Amino acid sequence: MYNLSQSVTWNKLQQLAEKTEDQRISDAFVEDPQRFEKMSLRLDGLFLDYSKNLVSEEVLAALMQLAEHSPLRQRRAQMFTGDIINVTENRPVLHTALRNRSADPVEVNGRDVMPEIRASLDKLKIFSDKVRSGEWLGYSGKRIRDVVNIGIGGSDLGPNMVCRALLEHRHPQLRIHFVSNVDGQHINKVLSSLKPETTLFIVSTKTFSTQETLLNANSAKSWFLQQAVAGDVAKHFVAVSTNQAAAMEFGIKRENIFEFWAWVGGRYSLWSSIGLPIALSIGYDGFIELLEGAYEMDQHFLNAPLEQNMPVIMALVGIWYINFLGAETQAVIPYDQALHQLPAFLQQLDMESNGKSVDMEGQPIDYATGSIVWGQTGSNGQHAFFQLLHQGTRFVPIDFIASLHSDEKAAEHHFALLTNMLAQANAFMVGDTSADTKTHASCPGNRPSNIILMDEMSPKNLGALIALYEHKVFVQGAIWNINSFDQWGVQLGKRLATEISANIKHSSTDYDPSTQGLMSIVRQHLATTTKTKS
Repeated sequence: MYNLSQSVTWNKLQQLAEKTEDQRISDAFVEDPQRFEKMSLRLDGLFLDYSKNLVSEEVLAALMQLAEHSPLRQRRAQMFTGDIINVTENRPVLHTALRNRSADPVEVNGRDVMPEIRASLDKLKIFSDKVRSGEWLGYSGKRIRDVVNIGIGGSDLGPNMVCRALLEHRHPQLRIHFVSNVDGQHINKVLSSLKPETTLFIVSTKTFSTQETLLNANSAKSWFLQQAVAGDVAKHFVAVSTNQAAAMEFGIKRENIFEFWAWVGGRYSLWSSIGLPIALSIGYDGFIELLEGAYEMDQHFLNAPLEQNMPVIMALVGIWYINFLGAETQAVIPYDQALHQLPAFLQQLDMESNGKSVDMEGQPIDYATGSIVWGQTGSNGQHAFFQLLHQGTRFVPIDFIASLHSDEKAAEHHFALLTNMLAQANAFMVGDTSADTKTHASCPGNRPSNIILMDEMSPKNLGALIALYEHKVFVQGAIWNINSFDQWGVQLGKRLATEISANIKHSSTDYDPSTQGLMSIVRQHLATTTKTKS
């Protein structure tokens, strides 16, 4: 049986953590002037510098041993070949097949799924081309000017983040909006500036049963029908779902339902038809470039030696911090306003995947898994939470991310942005402990960071960046021997929300006294509201 915390390598890493406790990153550069060259990697338009980490060559070697002795290689092969690795839901995990740009088949239960995937891409192309060209017309004969994507979780975060990151590539006559929050203020704010006759809605929900999404979709439909008739719904509502019957009952034509598969996890679904708003925004060719960038990272992850493998290295450094140096959080700081939603996307990717406390066999584990992922864009963060990172008591590893190329009109701004990032990474490492510095101004430094540079903010480079983090999360889950592809905690919250919604009008002893008391307050409020309206 695989027992991670009892392994020889785990024990060796614990000893190394004690041995290297007082070592400084800056001293490592003095001892080895070639450290930057040794601890940096390039893959096409992405460059990773991991030299500013609290790792020695001895630590990295031990971490590589940990990976070699884990199920990583086996599970990596199983993922790419369509074996069932999501054991609690009895599913393969094949987001990599969605961006497979080779002619190789990918089989699930003995059947090649690539023809279905290619057919779904063809459908995506035909539809997105029609909308972008103005061929697709609304009920009044006018072209579509606004697209509203209604979804939540993976049906919102991925497409939303990508569309905003690639805003410079968007169609000049098409605006993409996203509605996810069940709070009515969200959808009302979006709809307030739109016209029904030129608005297209995408209802993105795998099962067509997600409470928040359906509530927003029905509100959008009611708004639409204030100026249109029921027969017009088919021209303005499309769906991305596995549940054709429910989507058609809503009023959506069968040919306007974009399917995907049970083996596509929500947080990995932007590569599927869930990426429809991306194709509408940047065009089908741009969407394919996104897939190609991810595919190149897939091939790198699958074939590069572990010691030269970007996702593996980032994952192992993260394990070193989480399991041996006591880090509880991971800051993601994009020095690029286009990536301002990347931290939120990575929160779901990492925390929903690896926030687990039992292993693949359902046994409790005795080591930390996952990281609390958070962050925002630099340089805003410098004037908010960087103070805690520089001088606080928390140990927080940081990922800095930036693109090198900028618009010529903003060259001066971009120069300031990049130099600020480099200065911060240097300050976190070196600190300020000069003899004449007052105690309250002393910054100890020795704070670790990765720096990821993209040559430019292009669909291809963004695809590679997202896939890099996907595989990093996968590697950590494989080494921790957990299932990174289920989310039973999320399902619990959904189930209880449905139950309480159904029981809110009645007193019940099925809930704890606090919940009963709060339900009573809500019940009284609803009764008062209903009486006032009547």
